[in-house]
Amino acid sequence: MNILAELKNRFHEVLMSFSGNTEVQHLLDMIKPAQDARFGDYQANFAMPLGKQMGKAPRDVAAEILENLQLDDICSQAEIAGPGFINLTICQDWISSQVNEAAVDPRVGVSTVEGAQTYILDYSSPNVAKPMHVGHIRSTVIGDSLARTLRFLGHQVIADNHLGDWGTQFGMIIYGFKNFVDQAAYEQHEVQELSRLYRLVNRLIDYWKSKNRLMSQQDEIDRRAGEVERLEQVEPTGDKKEDKKQAKALSRAKDQLGQARKTLASLMDTVAAVEEDEQLNSLAQQHPDIARSALLETAQLHEGDETNRKLWEEFLPKCREDIQRVYSRLHIEFDVEYGESFYHEMLPGVVDGLQQLGLASESEGAQCIFLDEFDTPMIIQKSDGAYLYATTDLATIEYRMKQWNADEILYVVDHRQSEHFQKLFAVANAWNAPDVKMHHISFGTVLDETGRPYKTRSGDAVGLEGLLDEAVRKALEVVSANDDNKPGGPELDDPTRQHIADVIGHGAIKYADLSHNRTSDYVFSYDKMMALEGNTATYMQYSYARVQSIFRKGDVDISALRANDQDIVLGHKAERALAMMILRYSEALENVVDDYRPNQLTNYLFDLAKRFSSFFEQCPVLKAEDELVKQSRLRLCDLTGRVIAHGLSLLGIRVVDQM
Repeated sequence: MNILAELKNRFHEVLMSFSGNTEVQHLLDMIKPAQDARFGDYQANFAMPLGKQMGKAPRDVAAEILENLQLDDICSQAEIAGPGFINLTICQDWISSQVNEAAVDPRVGVSTVEGAQTYILDYSSPNVAKPMHVGHIRSTVIGDSLARTLRFLGHQVIADNHLGDWGTQFGMIIYGFKNFVDQAAYEQHEVQELSRLYRLVNRLIDYWKSKNRLMSQQDEIDRRAGEVERLEQVEPTGDKKEDKKQAKALSRAKDQLGQARKTLASLMDTVAAVEEDEQLNSLAQQHPDIARSALLETAQLHEGDETNRKLWEEFLPKCREDIQRVYSRLHIEFDVEYGESFYHEMLPGVVDGLQQLGLASESEGAQCIFLDEFDTPMIIQKSDGAYLYATTDLATIEYRMKQWNADEILYVVDHRQSEHFQKLFAVANAWNAPDVKMHHISFGTVLDETGRPYKTRSGDAVGLEGLLDEAVRKALEVVSANDDNKPGGPELDDPTRQHIADVIGHGAIKYADLSHNRTSDYVFSYDKMMALEGNTATYMQYSYARVQSIFRKGDVDISALRANDQDIVLGHKAERALAMMILRYSEALENVVDDYRPNQLTNYLFDLAKRFSSFFEQCPVLKAEDELVKQSRLRLCDLTGRVIAHGLSLLGIRVVDQM
């Protein structure tokens, strides 16, 4: 049972008589777990705003609410404190009954939701033209965790990996393959060579774009410098308001000049980096129209050119296999994986449909959708006839609605795409999905310890597979050192050590990401994520392994223990505290889906592991004072381990019995 939900349900009807339906949810949200156990288990803080609204003393309002409330069966104490806080203490007998029900429940006390919905989760979505890198980890593990959690709660979930298997990136690779391929390297490792070609063509395109901008950027600097000089010559008027306005204008002009100079310096660095490399410079001079040529290769692919289509069909399976290897290591699975190519034939119909409804109109030869709340339109077809990502995304929504009739679509994509999704949702709601809810589940950036985006020394994004390899290697060091230092000598053979390291290493990468608020950037650190203390996967896995260690030392038959009908008895305050935390598992999962934040679950698991540690220190298990207490505590340990393992499984993280 979800205790918090039950308390809110009890308060709902009473609060309705005070505030009406429009404000009651806001008041119910003020019922929260108590931050300090001295003030009970839960605290309601709505009497203060209600008192102000009603012109009454908050304590009087709180007293009136409690007089009309039935809590005797669930709360042993409901008291008013301070200016009007309502402190609630859950009945000991009620906690015992609920925790004993959870102990025999395969779902550990978590009910499925009423009114299940159909969700489509769009996440991971790598560009298959190059290996996955560290930037893909966030979308992949956040999306996977949300899919697992929503499914467990009873919703229908379609996990869709919208692969970048079409478009400009393949035009660039095809051009690179035709002009720069190292055939021997391609035969040895196709994807690495295709990735090299992509980076090379991209770099040469950047070179020519930068070189062609140098003169216009210098003109921009001269213009900005002239504006600064003009403003510096303006004499003060003596009018404070006018002079302040003038000073702001000068400051802004100087900032713009500084930014223009930085842009020029960046352009010059890009040009110099190529021209100082004899081989690169030679290639650049041989291919001055490389940007236009790559776009031409893309257009020919889209038009069905036999050669380009054959190359694309050769490249795609190899790229897909490379990506699948990473997904397999991470135990990530999707229900569908329709790439951009799947929707290509639907794009003309998207444009026609939007035109017929008067949503799209021509502007400078392009087909655009103008939205009142945005300064710039959404372009769905360029003047040369080419389609854009927005067109594909609209086709994707149309297909998804016809295929699955979703209630909600979640896009787990980094924050830089916010405006794109705002426009996309507005157009889709106006066009073919008026009732579906769409959310952009945005997230921040993975940083190195200097606070910059995590990259290799050469400036490339760190490969995800290499990241996982290093995590497993470091985990093996930790596992081996811990095993070697055990008082009775090592207990694990090499294959077992390797398996544990595999579980810990991959789990550490996932948990390090998921334990952060998704909208925040975070600093990547192997040492922190492998720590045996603190909010890490390793600590959670260690807590689970500690439970299994108790069972091994006590030679406990777990099947017999679970079949035992003896109740869990909460005689010690540490036992009660642990049981209360177990019963809050439902609340944690509800918090995850409220705003699609998996860190709500990691926070809960960390709190649960800490409560278990306190229980373990204060309440002997195998050396309990009598057999009844021993059996009760063993069952409480087992339930704790099950909740930890289950919570980690919703994060896509495995557990091991020994560490």
